[in-house]
Amino acid sequence: MAKEVVTGRKETPLKELAKAMYDNRVGSVVIVDEAGKPVGIVTERDMVYACARGLSGDTPAFMVMTENPITVSGDSLVVDAMEKMRSLNVRHLPVVDKEGKVVGMISFRDLIDLASILLRLRE
Repeated sequence: MAKEVVTGRKETPLKELAKAMYDNRVGSVVIVDEAGKPVGIVTERDMVYACARGLSGDTPAFMVMTENPITVSGDSLVVDAMEKMRSLNVRHLPVVDKEGKVVGMISFRDLIDLASILLRLRE
């Protein structure tokens, strides 16, 4: 799980989100409200769709974000997060605390890395 979560606001322009993704080498930005609770997520795929639709880099995040992103609690088991990602076909899963604030991010890549480590330990 990534503890440093890249976040933005609904008003953040897409060009700033793209730069944040590039600078932080991540595939998504969690859009949060004033309290730090997730209200949306913008992924690389959303950025591709925005470009394909001819949207400007000045377009605000709320125009392309997925609202009410699927989340997982910090005390969830890895297998539960994996099943949620598989069944709901998502590659990025914000981790929230008991108050609903974003405290981490689990990505598909994190799970592949974990599987690779576990397989090597079995050898």
